Amino acid sequence: MTRRLVLASNSFAGSAYVAHALKQGCEVVGVSRSNEPSPLFLPYRHLPSSDQARFRFEQADLNHNLDNIFKLIDEFRPEVIVDFAGQGMVAESWAAPEQWYQTNVVAKARLHSFLRHKDWLSHYIRISTPEVYGSSDHLISEDQTYKPSTPYAVSHTATDMSLKAFHNSLKFPVMIGRFSNFFGEHQQLYRIVPKTILCVLTGQKLPLHGGGTSVRAFIHASDVATGIEAMIARGTMGEVYHFSTDQFLSIRNVVEMICAKLGVAFETAVEVSPERLGKDQAYLMATTKARSELGWSEKLSFEAGLERTIEWVKANLSELRALPWTYQHKA
Repeated sequence: MTRRLVLASNSFAGSAYVAHALKQGCEVVGVSRSNEPSPLFLPYRHLPSSDQARFRFEQADLNHNLDNIFKLIDEFRPEVIVDFAGQGMVAESWAAPEQWYQTNVVAKARLHSFLRHKDWLSHYIRISTPEVYGSSDHLISEDQTYKPSTPYAVSHTATDMSLKAFHNSLKFPVMIGRFSNFFGEHQQLYRIVPKTILCVLTGQKLPLHGGGTSVRAFIHASDVATGIEAMIARGTMGEVYHFSTDQFLSIRNVVEMICAKLGVAFETAVEVSPERLGKDQAYLMATTKARSELGWSEKLSFEAGLERTIEWVKANLSELRALPWTYQHKA
């Protein structure tokens, strides 16, 4: 039975990966800075009790409780650590860049320095972001030059570069996965897909930043989990892998698709708001390496995942509409 530690297990993709690992028979410890939210946002809380019995949650903050996390790691001795943790949100990072650098760079450097001495750690899977590349107008490979354009992206770039140095000089067992935009059931309500569905179903106007011209690919949480599993099973230490579909959509396209599925006119459902500072126009990642070296491919199309997400929102609408729909910042 493999022992796996998941940092930011309360995050959307983190909780989806916990569920995946439990279904694979792993023993899992999850760590997040906040206590567990509603089970609506935790897919592993919908698994059979026999699977849930192999999961333990610990509330701890990388900035304030790192010594407690070190103790937990030494006691649990995970073979695999999957790291989703980090200060998120792009636009908000301009308000206090030092918070992003403290969490995403300084605290992570302390964590990695601690872990470098643990010979029982076989895999450290770092979940990164295409934001490190800045905007692209063509498909980019894993050796693309970094060109971050926000404090959020700078912080992730710095950590990725630090980890590469740890691997090159110290043989730290890291692999980096960069994923296109996550989506699916159980996602936090401030994200574009669930928020659009909620706005349409409740008759509220959706603020569409900059008219929704930016272009993204979307990957379902279940395909994120299989991408991570493919890295653990077949990846090469020190390498970076891209995971994305090849369906690139503007945010406006996404909102239009949701409106069409719910039978509402796009023009009546949105109001255009100013674009967010430093927002990149497009992230277009090539995924040849993950497909050829890892044998990974997405199993759920955007359309199929969208149907599942709409059904999840409809089934839980009364509870979801009473929860916060906006990002709740934590320093």
